[in-house]
Amino acid sequence: MSVSEREIRNVAEVLLTGSHSNQSQLPSVPSHSRQLSPYHYYASYSLHDEDVYVGMSRNNKMSVVRRFFCLLVTFDLLLTGLMWLMCMMLVSGGDIVVSFTSQVVHYHIQTSLFDIVMAATSRFTILLLFYALFRSSHWCAIAITTAGTCAFLIAKVFVFDWAKASQPTFQVMLILVSFVLAWGEAWFLDFRVFSQEMKAKECLLSSTMYQESERNPVVRNFISNLPGSRDNPESIANFYSPLESPQDSDDECGAGHITSGAKHQDYSRRGRDILDSAWSLINCPDWQLEKATPEGDTVHSKSIPKGPKVFRLTAKVHLPAKLLLNQLFDHIEEMPSWNPTVIESERLEIIDNQTDITYQVSAAGGGGVVTSRDFVVLRHWEYKDNAYVSASASVVYPKKPQSKQYIRGENHPGCWVMKPIPGEENWCSFQWLLNTNLNGWLPQYVVDSAFTNVMLEFLVHLRTYAEKLHSDSLPVH
Repeated sequence: MSVSEREIRNVAEVLLTGSHSNQSQLPSVPSHSRQLSPYHYYASYSLHDEDVYVGMSRNNKMSVVRRFFCLLVTFDLLLTGLMWLMCMMLVSGGDIVVSFTSQVVHYHIQTSLFDIVMAATSRFTILLLFYALFRSSHWCAIAITTAGTCAFLIAKVFVFDWAKASQPTFQVMLILVSFVLAWGEAWFLDFRVFSQEMKAKECLLSSTMYQESERNPVVRNFISNLPGSRDNPESIANFYSPLESPQDSDDECGAGHITSGAKHQDYSRRGRDILDSAWSLINCPDWQLEKATPEGDTVHSKSIPKGPKVFRLTAKVHLPAKLLLNQLFDHIEEMPSWNPTVIESERLEIIDNQTDITYQVSAAGGGGVVTSRDFVVLRHWEYKDNAYVSASASVVYPKKPQSKQYIRGENHPGCWVMKPIPGEENWCSFQWLLNTNLNGWLPQYVVDSAFTNVMLEFLVHLRTYAEKLHSDSLPVH
């Protein structure tokens, strides 16, 4: 007998609630004993984001963003056919029989535009076959249709007998519209469909496979023994939603409800997971140099298989490590006063002495190409391997929903590392791991260039502020 998804969810909620109660009676696990992959936390905090939602496939149906792409391809065919029909009716004076005979029956590439409609039909057939029927995630089919369309249209421009066209404006518009639609489909598939479906897949995998807390093995073992669990992976993701009941839930006091104290414990645990993931990533080998300054500062980058390109800034700052941590963590609300790359900074909730939730709005970067983004992040700091480490990652925080004024950015696990320098008590080694997805439709090379410049610009402002703090701390004679 198959078990319904609702019954599975109810059992999972009971298991999670019992496991969470047991956690409060157990001593905390020392940070050095947590061995996490640098990809551990990539998406467990964003399963309910809009970008993730539209990229998810449910009940073996195509995702929302892929369905929109199929509608776009259908619109391409219908619009091309309609424009061709209107063009022919205007040219022939409204006689549809004459138009059909001259354009289709007596087709010739130099005088007929019916081949443009056939090109749209070919795109429609190939793209829906690969991306709707076969659910392909490869760029091969769209590359063939786009390249073929472009080659055909360019050839059409040269061989078409423009001298016989009484109203060439209509023919020109038909060719241009077909060209733009073909490239629009390629752009949308590559930058929206593939990217959002990959993001949704990463979030699902991260939430179901890379969580190493106590409760997850219990649920994971339970799921693996359920009939049909291997055939319905979408339902597995739902096991992690009971920790935070939906806002429109009718039962706010049911098994999925968590007390404020339990939420704080969960935030603290997630903060430690974020820090361990960021620490593993910043210490990974094989970084590529992006930029170096005369002062010896360096920006390195690294491409990782389950997330965006990450950047690491390494520099030296004229402040003791503990004081710098204090300024960057406890005085985060003062950051806009000395760092113009941040225009708003607010501490939303203090979880404990080492963990909080903050809200920040970044200034536009890249000469205005990259507009402002806002971020809601969970932060946690620890003293680890003779260094102060402050890590952060985005979280869903119901009290700070996404606004229409800014695009909500997404921070994957990143950190600041401040390490004392032996023999130089007023200096520290400073590292910044930037691991951010700005969302939006920006080309990746523009984003990467902007990140490098923003990191170096932040360092200039940080050093200026550090010098001010250092001079203010000196005794007055």
